[in-house]
Amino acid sequence: MSIPKIDSYQFGQITIDGKRYTKDLIIFPDRIMPNWWREQGHSLSAADLQEVLTTPPQVLIIGSWANGRMRVPENSLIPLKKADIEVIILESQAACQRYNELRGENVVALAIHLTC
Repeated sequence: MSIPKIDSYQFGQITIDGKRYTKDLIIFPDRIMPNWWREQGHSLSAADLQEVLTTPPQVLIIGSWANGRMRVPENSLIPLKKADIEVIILESQAACQRYNELRGENVVALAIHLTC
């Protein structure tokens, strides 16, 4: 599989390599983890990102919804920082754009919250 590319994003949906998704997901350099579910919905926990640590990217971009509603507490990022993963938190549209910019240069992953 080639590195996934985001074709489009709008509130509640994202299209990646021609396939439309309507639930939160994580894009890894070699796969997509659909139906990403968080323990507390609008608050990201360290446990929500355990899959990212199994094959750590250089950069993890977190798309925190169209209006930035998903909270990302600093303590949720501690395991990522210990693994030397750079974390970028943006609203979801900007996160998609940044992911596409970095995907060919770095080992990058995107954890994105699409809906509420």
